[in-house]
Amino acid sequence: MKKTAFYLAFMVSPLMFSCNQTDSRKSGGTSDTLLHEQCYISTFEKDTADLKVKTMSTGKVSGELLIKYDQKPMNKGTFEGTFKGDTLFVDYTFKEGKDTVTIYKNPLAFLKKNENLIMGVGQIETSMGRSYFVKGKPIDFEKGKFTFITKDCK
Repeated sequence: MKKTAFYLAFMVSPLMFSCNQTDSRKSGGTSDTLLHEQCYISTFEKDTADLKVKTMSTGKVSGELLIKYDQKPMNKGTFEGTFKGDTLFVDYTFKEGKDTVTIYKNPLAFLKKNENLIMGVGQIETSMGRSYFVKGKPIDFEKGKFTFITKDCK
């Protein structure tokens, strides 16, 4: 009986140790606090888009994007990403129209120019269920239809 209790205690101790660890491992030992929140709006012909960008102390960026198309269903979703120089690269997870089941995920890129964000157009490919911009192919910020200007957040 004593051997069984010893082996049981020996096997459980790593589990107890791992359960007592703090979440500092997950966040790299730093807290992730909101540094800045900025809202934007854009129009292109009869299409409109609203964008909310939250910048965190760790450099991560997250937010929400709603695009209302005149002739197509709207896109509504969230994104996460980071700035690389003056370009914000994000993964946009969204639902289209009134479909509450199907979820899409696409990469987006925004060029920061003064206080504005310009959505770029680039070649996207999908591999193993993940979409991303094709490496070595430029993202064109001249062809993008949405240039976001700042607005007050509600």
